[in-house]
Amino acid sequence: MAGGQLRIPRTATVWIAIVTGVFWLLAYVVGLSDQAAVALGFIPDRWSGAVLLSSAAPAFLTPLTATLVHAGFLHLALNLIILLWCGTAVERVLGAGPLVLIYAVSAYVAAVAQWLVEPFAQVPMVGASGAISGIIGAFALSFGQQKQIVASASLNRALNAMWLLAAWIVLQLLTGTVAGMQGVLLATPAHVGGFLAGLALQRPLLMWRYRSA
Repeated sequence: MAGGQLRIPRTATVWIAIVTGVFWLLAYVVGLSDQAAVALGFIPDRWSGAVLLSSAAPAFLTPLTATLVHAGFLHLALNLIILLWCGTAVERVLGAGPLVLIYAVSAYVAAVAQWLVEPFAQVPMVGASGAISGIIGAFALSFGQQKQIVASASLNRALNAMWLLAAWIVLQLLTGTVAGMQGVLLATPAHVGGFLAGLALQRPLLMWRYRSA
């Protein structure tokens, strides 16, 4: 608080959330939400070469553009809440650049995972869930409380991380059910792929940031 005004921290996480929220709001206000899902969502069959859309974003960019499109306010709200909660914490540990890198790489890994499972699916996958899954994976390693499940420390860490992934997937599925989403895909393989990307990137990025410490 400065000069009687609330100051919002200008972090990469906050900017990602702002851009994502504003884009959804604009598409909703002008009544182009459905068109945006098709034009910007990730459609696995486009990567397989069976679907050609001349008025859509380039297929290789859709893992990123899909993060801007959501199936409804509830879907958007849940994603942004989790992004801000986990993302700001991860950004404090790893920095803004690594946070953005995890987000982008996880979005692509999520798309690849979904494509491998359903290469000819024509339903657009929308939302930032895959990218945010990567942030959650990094968060799990950075801040996860290690409940003692087994004796092995490394296996114990993995099991705790998997519990967090399972909870995230259940939240996404419940959100889809409550919102009655139709014509778009909330994909479990994408969530798993993004989460694993975040797990894989967290330690190398942590070591890189503190390489001179």
